[in-house]
Amino acid sequence: MDFGTVKFRSMDRITQEDWDIIVRHHEAHYAQHLPNDLIDMLNRLKGPKLGFLVDRYEHSLQTATRALRAGEDEETVVVALLHDIGDLIAPENHCDIAAGVLKPYISDDNFWLLKNHVVFTGYYFFGFVGMDRMKHRELKGHPAYEKTKRFVEQYDCPSFDPDYDTLPLATFEPMLRRVVGRKPRSAWREVKPAAAAE
Repeated sequence: MDFGTVKFRSMDRITQEDWDIIVRHHEAHYAQHLPNDLIDMLNRLKGPKLGFLVDRYEHSLQTATRALRAGEDEETVVVALLHDIGDLIAPENHCDIAAGVLKPYISDDNFWLLKNHVVFTGYYFFGFVGMDRMKHRELKGHPAYEKTKRFVEQYDCPSFDPDYDTLPLATFEPMLRRVVGRKPRSAWREVKPAAAAE
């Protein structure tokens, strides 16, 4: 579908009509491509086990399987499936990547869970690298604290088991498509126009 083309050649010349064209293009493009891009990212986690008994793809599917079997809502199951996709390009800050990608489509609590889950996982390994394994307690009081703690304890941490009866990606793909098929919310859509130009 042709949504038109902007007239400006420099952002300082943009009009409301131009902006509306850009928004329509973005919404159509990402609605069509984002689910496939996320599945591609997930599939790229197949292969190297990096010393674990399962690869990161299997770990992701196991985490989602455990969340689904525990009765979590669809959005949380998708968060479980995609929680480590950032490992692909930014293993040291993979939480920020997954959280940033999914933020427009998920609740504030699930965004916080994604962004902070490694601090809770750190309970199991931070002591080996000279960090405080109880660091997650600094986050206590946040509305998503208990949810994140449960996510890590029940779904993320036990999901390195090569004998676990993990569900296939096909089980989760329709859920993923529904969650990221929602109309996204983002900062540049939520900014209210100023009363007067600066």
